[in-house]
Amino acid sequence: MDTGVGGNRRHARTGRVVRIGTAVGVTSMMLAACGGGGGVQSTPTPPSATPSPSPAPSPSPSPTQNYDTPGYRATKGAVSMNALAAYQKGATGTGIALGVIDSGLDTRTGLFANRISPASTDVAGTRGIGDEDGHGTAVAFTAAGGRGGTQAQGVAFDATLVVLRADEPGSCTSSSGSSGLGGACSYSSDAIARGLDVARTAGARVVNISLGSNDTPPAALLAAIGRATAAGMVIVIAAGNDGESNPTLLAQIANNDSVARGQVIIAGSIGTSGTISSFSNRAGQSATHYLTALGEQVEAPNATGTRYLWSGTSFAAPQISGAAALLAQAFPNLTGAQIADLLLRTARSPAGGGSASVYGRGTLDLTAAFQPVGAMSVAGTTAAVSMGINARLSPAMGDATASGLSLVALDGYARAYHVDLSGTVAQASPRALLSPALLGRVEGAVVSDGARSVALTSAMQMPGEMRLRSIVPGDASPPGRRIVAGSITQTLSPDTAIGLGFASGGDALISGWTGQAGAAFLLSDPGFGVDRAPIASGAIRHAWGGLGISVMAESGRFAAPVPGMVPPRYDQSGLTLDRRLGDVAMTLGVTRLAERSTVLGGWFGGALGQAHGLSWFADAGARWRDAEGWTLATRWRSGWTRATGGLGDGMLQSRSWSVEAGKNGLFGRDRFDLRVSRPLRVEAGGLDLRLPSHWDYASATVDGWTAERLSLAPTGRELLVEARHGVMLGTGELSTHLFWRRDPGHIAMLPPERGVAVKYGLTF
Repeated sequence: MDTGVGGNRRHARTGRVVRIGTAVGVTSMMLAACGGGGGVQSTPTPPSATPSPSPAPSPSPSPTQNYDTPGYRATKGAVSMNALAAYQKGATGTGIALGVIDSGLDTRTGLFANRISPASTDVAGTRGIGDEDGHGTAVAFTAAGGRGGTQAQGVAFDATLVVLRADEPGSCTSSSGSSGLGGACSYSSDAIARGLDVARTAGARVVNISLGSNDTPPAALLAAIGRATAAGMVIVIAAGNDGESNPTLLAQIANNDSVARGQVIIAGSIGTSGTISSFSNRAGQSATHYLTALGEQVEAPNATGTRYLWSGTSFAAPQISGAAALLAQAFPNLTGAQIADLLLRTARSPAGGGSASVYGRGTLDLTAAFQPVGAMSVAGTTAAVSMGINARLSPAMGDATASGLSLVALDGYARAYHVDLSGTVAQASPRALLSPALLGRVEGAVVSDGARSVALTSAMQMPGEMRLRSIVPGDASPPGRRIVAGSITQTLSPDTAIGLGFASGGDALISGWTGQAGAAFLLSDPGFGVDRAPIASGAIRHAWGGLGISVMAESGRFAAPVPGMVPPRYDQSGLTLDRRLGDVAMTLGVTRLAERSTVLGGWFGGALGQAHGLSWFADAGARWRDAEGWTLATRWRSGWTRATGGLGDGMLQSRSWSVEAGKNGLFGRDRFDLRVSRPLRVEAGGLDLRLPSHWDYASATVDGWTAERLSLAPTGRELLVEARHGVMLGTGELSTHLFWRRDPGHIAMLPPERGVAVKYGLTF
């Protein structure tokens, strides 16, 4: 390779002569096409495309034709980037003006019919836009050539071309030769600058410059690039074909933030294997703005319409330009900076790995570019949408299923997508009933002097748990016991009692006063159908003759619906009337449950309106005891819940019940009890949601809504049966428990659970 000031340089790869204007005082530079070629006219079969992304962009025209054609498969660059991901969403470049600053265009072919902008012009003379060289036609075809049966096509084949012929008059040869290049041309920086201004005036969203120079870009060209990027244009510049460690100085304009504004992409070339082409200039110090695309053996016609296989970064650049046009059509809201950032941000890692100094940001990937990027939110709101879990049902909702919950969500670039949330509504796992009772090593103690009683519940905690589950090798510290819950009740007068509790429920205080406390069954009956952890409670009871009135209040938390989430809070209050008729103690009550961010313990995130519930429960209970030790008891609860959220509301009806029987002294110093119960279950109802279904990019508002019903009534019906036999042994009680559980957690598909447990507890 020979160089000289003010002289010529022969391109080592393409063999074309390039004029380099480096003499002192020259205000413009001469540029050369960054491409090469060969004489082979057939193309190998490209690899298969990867699947199209989901969720789908919105709005997106429904394709009426099959885009996965032999012509698409013959277009190796489109297949490499998976342009099918865009086509299947209706993006083909329609309505997008794409500028090509090069040697002109062969207008005789029908591959660009009705898609050449009237703004197209010769910015270096008055010759018209015809192509003497072939390079411009091949580049324009690679970016936006029309479809032609089984032959290769352009990436954005429906885009409008703004053809900007910039070759210096007389610099191109007329001999076509066998190289497919048709000769060599020179381009001045002044012509490039004029081309950019014409493209900007014509409203081009993307401009392709498959030219290169190692002269310092003059101020006029920098100013034109600055005007173009200020107008929102994406500019793609070929990296150059010298195999150097850095792109040409022309391409390195991308590093000049004051004029490039992050909207200039440098195009490097890879082969079909995904590795960098030997001729391609590497990313080097421009890695932040460098993107690779297929630039080897790219099928495209020359100035006479003859198809050749072209190689060079000249043909990687229009692959990227076409991809930018597809994004611009699919998502009209995107700015030029966002389009460039998306293409760079979603680039896939190079095959076999590779350094940023070689591959820059990676390889063009439209599958990733068309998928949501960044945090998603419900269109028209700030409510977050998760691709994982957006709602978790409570045990009372069991195996209720969601379907048809489709809405429009915006990603981090404010791009609208149709998202089906049905698969992100998670069912609750059945409550573990036996293991907490057996493994928690919970013990209770009650101390009473007649007027005052104190009840404490303690639990064992291993040393590692006391250290927040840290790993302490060889820790020989003994297990520790701590108080986990307790209550105190005080008789103020023969007719009045008051009670306070910590980490214990207010209903437990009342049950002791009203004669509803029963046998110590191993498997608890959750009154709300969901695990709750009371924080504090208080209650007071006063009797008028044979009628007792109790009032209670309680606050607490439900179990966190999603790991890492702060457990949701609730407040509960209730009024209970009790009366004793002979051996029967009866209660009637009403309970109010106010939830901060849940509905009967079910969590519906912002994507579903962050609904919260206000419930009213009607409670009834009766317990009969006779002098011979027989006990019969029943409990009934019906609930009505109003769910209110940002995207809709609804009503739920729920119910739970239990029946039990027992006998003291069945075989001596023993007691036998049997209980059949159904935990709280949603019998009917759900959320009536109003979901955004269409996003208007022009006004940036939701202009379409759809009504969807999320039923929360399960098909499963849990039934819990437990038999308990206890016998006094020493100072404690040895109890044996048998249990059977149908449809655990109200999930019909789960098999029944059955088991046996033996427990010994000391009384003190």
